[in-house]
Amino acid sequence: MMERSIWVGFDKREAASFAVTCHSVRRRLTERIPVRGLVLDKLRKEGLYSRPSELRRVNDTFVTWDLISDAPQSTDHANLRFLTPLIAQRGWALFMDGDMLALTDLAEVFNDLDPAKAVYCVKHVQVPTYQTKMDRQVQTIYSRKNWSSFSIYNCESAANRALTVELINTLPGRDLHRFCWLDDDLIGELDPAWNYLIGHTKNVTKPRVVHFTDGTPDMPGYENIEYANEWREELSSWAD
Repeated sequence: MMERSIWVGFDKREAASFAVTCHSVRRRLTERIPVRGLVLDKLRKEGLYSRPSELRRVNDTFVTWDLISDAPQSTDHANLRFLTPLIAQRGWALFMDGDMLALTDLAEVFNDLDPAKAVYCVKHVQVPTYQTKMDRQVQTIYSRKNWSSFSIYNCESAANRALTVELINTLPGRDLHRFCWLDDDLIGELDPAWNYLIGHTKNVTKPRVVHFTDGTPDMPGYENIEYANEWREELSSWAD
């Protein structure tokens, strides 16, 4: 069996959400799979991440602007996530956004993966109709939106060798998020229940991972969204 690891994107502005994501994953795992965070400051110090950014005022709020993409990024791990297979190095490495809630054992998502594939994800068809999300952050529209938010990389795939530190630090984010270094037939598909986008995913009766992509229940305006009570219960469980 190939090694397995789980990596969660960390944003210092969303520490509670990161805690919920990690806690919900760890306490449901039935196998010993490491769960680690991807932290911007740490990876910058290690020389793995050097994309330039700046704060800009947009729509009466300040946003982090990725200069290479010439576009806003709503989280610290917007493009950091693509370092996952380089850091993990071996086996299957799952990256997940730091605004998720696991409702089941994530060991199961690694079952029956085809080693001929370079990456697996839920192939969402999502076109947001609003301009802001997540505490007034700018909503960015790009091809294959949210595909990379829950993605399992085959670290031993020859095709993923094209995903270098240089590529991650020089390509526009919109290209990275569509897995531009891969042919389409190398992108495997997961069941939509593994990345249930609140307010967007349809025809899923039993989500396995809930994704608060527009905003978490501790943000104004999102207090009563779907699965908000479960999110708060998870946060309380983590704090106990």
